[in-house]
Amino acid sequence: MPDWSYHPLFKPWLSILPGAFGREFIHRGMNSIVIIPGGKQLIEFLGHMEPSTKLKKSLFSSSFSSPVGLSGKIDPNLSGTTAFSYLGFGFIEVGPVSLFKNASSEKATFNKRTQAIDFPNPLESIGIEKTLIMLKKHKARTPIFIRLNIEQNDPEDILKLTKHLQPFADVFIVEWGQFKDNIDLIEQLATDCEKPIVLAISHHIMQEMLREYRPFFYTEAIKGILIDEANSHSTAELVDSLIQLNEFGLGKVPKIVSGGVYEPEDALKLFENGADLVMLTDGYVSSGPGLPKRINEALLDSLSKEDDLIELQGWKWYWLFGFIILCGGLLALAFSMTRIILPYDEAFLLIKKEELFALNPNLLKFMSHDRMTLAGTMISGAIIYMQLAKNGVRFGMHWARKAINIAAITGFLGILLFIGYGYFDWLHGIFWIVLLPFFLWGVFQTKTAIHSPLSKNRRNTFAWKKVIWGQLCFVILGFSFVIGGIVISTIGTTSIFVSTDIGYICIPPKVINNINSNLIPVIAHDRAGFGSALLSVGLLVLMTALWGFQQGANWVWKTFLIGGIPAFSAGIFTHFIIGYTTFIHLLPAYFALIIYIIGLILSKPFLYNHSKD
Repeated sequence: MPDWSYHPLFKPWLSILPGAFGREFIHRGMNSIVIIPGGKQLIEFLGHMEPSTKLKKSLFSSSFSSPVGLSGKIDPNLSGTTAFSYLGFGFIEVGPVSLFKNASSEKATFNKRTQAIDFPNPLESIGIEKTLIMLKKHKARTPIFIRLNIEQNDPEDILKLTKHLQPFADVFIVEWGQFKDNIDLIEQLATDCEKPIVLAISHHIMQEMLREYRPFFYTEAIKGILIDEANSHSTAELVDSLIQLNEFGLGKVPKIVSGGVYEPEDALKLFENGADLVMLTDGYVSSGPGLPKRINEALLDSLSKEDDLIELQGWKWYWLFGFIILCGGLLALAFSMTRIILPYDEAFLLIKKEELFALNPNLLKFMSHDRMTLAGTMISGAIIYMQLAKNGVRFGMHWARKAINIAAITGFLGILLFIGYGYFDWLHGIFWIVLLPFFLWGVFQTKTAIHSPLSKNRRNTFAWKKVIWGQLCFVILGFSFVIGGIVISTIGTTSIFVSTDIGYICIPPKVINNINSNLIPVIAHDRAGFGSALLSVGLLVLMTALWGFQQGANWVWKTFLIGGIPAFSAGIFTHFIIGYTTFIHLLPAYFALIIYIIGLILSKPFLYNHSKD
């Protein structure tokens, strides 16, 4: 659930649902998507949240794809554990786990003013039996930190928990408050347990425990320390705790911070002051599921240097691929505004353009409108291809290369659509053959385009809140084009005409077929070709909207602005030129144009902001 769907669509009504119903609805829903065939790929497609390989780190004998994890407070029932490993997290906390179920008498409360959550104390636990059931279902993709809950400090209880949980745990977390009266238990646990032990301590009692527990770090009974926010929701206090650890000579001890992160800047401050890992708590809920991705992109930006930027020369082949499509679109536009019917069309129809015009002027105009909209769509697609190549693939952006490949392959397969009615346009065939080598060479030459995007976004600014709506507009626009392309392609290979088409032409398809049996195949070929082009361009718009919205990426805004003009101009103005202005027929185009303009307005402040905020 990316931010563009969470904030505008889901969060408003989830917040008013009773109790934990909204939380469980979302978590179970995401988990259900992950376990179905293709579900993981769908989540990756919609969010593209896989962290950059540059963020990988090793700690506690485990490998982390990202230093950002999720606190067990967010998913106490483990109903979304599998899904969370696909949302950009490098590790996931489970628990606290107790021997028996513990339903807290308190409930988590959401403060609308501060956008923070006050979690119950003690935290709820589903018990060891249910935890084991859920962990067995979970396909481990990220390290699992299991927090133990032993209120009675019974050594046998501790051994029971660790024995059952050890196969699933990469790290065990124990809370200082449960061991402060029996410190020896920690050494016993460290001796009997095969997994690293991390001590969790609330930041407000940090000084109280440091002198008492420092020897355990030197003997390595405790492998790391976790600083809990204790419902203060203050990043500054957590930073002070990290500084205290350094002052007490524990700077080399691995440090994890749980909570206090509501925007990427908070996480960066914690990392800068010595945190090795951070766990998101209520910030994940208030800022949205896109927060781990935003942190990963901001962290990558902070680690990157200008010297790291290496251009891939293979981008030029993709650019040329787009340029050839641009030339083809311009040529098609010129034909649609002049000859309309080409000589080989006339040869297939066995009639001249003048005869067709004499038969029914609107029929020729209708064919012109099909070919002009195809030309406009081709030109728009070409602009997006060229922009993705120059500004994305050129700098090794994996998402830009992936977008080009998916859209191009879809476009190539579209040639199969317009041969179903017995008319193969040889010019299209030649165009296909000319394009293919440029595309294949581009694929071959850009295999090293594996970089993840980085972003200068650090804060939950007003521009960021607006761009979520702007991104949603372009996602809707892309989906609309994809659906429109499928519908038009289907019509082009089946019924050919819709009711408004027949109303404009004033001749039923059966009559047209009786007049000239080759005429409908020519029209079908145009319709299917346009549908295929619209589907391909729709995928380009959709993938650029899903994956390319990073702060400062003004080229994305320019791509949408410039790329949209040819398609909308050809798709709307053409109808007025030929007099085909039926409102219901043009309604989808009007809707798309409105969404397009709103998206541009809402997105510009964010995409044009190059400062780190």
